[in-house]
Amino acid sequence: MSASVAETEFVFGRMSGISRFVYEILGTTTSSGGMDYTTAGYVLFALVFLMSAIVYKLGFAKNLKPLQSLLIYTFLFIGCLVLTFLAFFLPIVEGLIVAALILIIYRVRRMNEYKGDKKDSVA
Repeated sequence: MSASVAETEFVFGRMSGISRFVYEILGTTTSSGGMDYTTAGYVLFALVFLMSAIVYKLGFAKNLKPLQSLLIYTFLFIGCLVLTFLAFFLPIVEGLIVAALILIIYRVRRMNEYKGDKKDSVA
């Protein structure tokens, strides 16, 4: 059973920006004339997981044993399954991008302050 064009347009109209972009670009036409969005779903999940991992690493990660890190990333992976479903209609990926940018700016400023403190103490 394939969705009608009106239903598809309604869903695409309600999707968040990056989700809609991914689904429009990666949607493929099947041999029966319908659309297949399987690849787009996996790409959206990968985006959510990668951005979540980057935000975790920039803002919250500590030096842990490898097994502890594996456990944390496993639970992050499972949590991203839920976030992916929310990412269809809520700006989850966009929010993760903003969070990553803020944390990158914070990290760069902190490194610059640390370098400045080192230069002051050496001189």
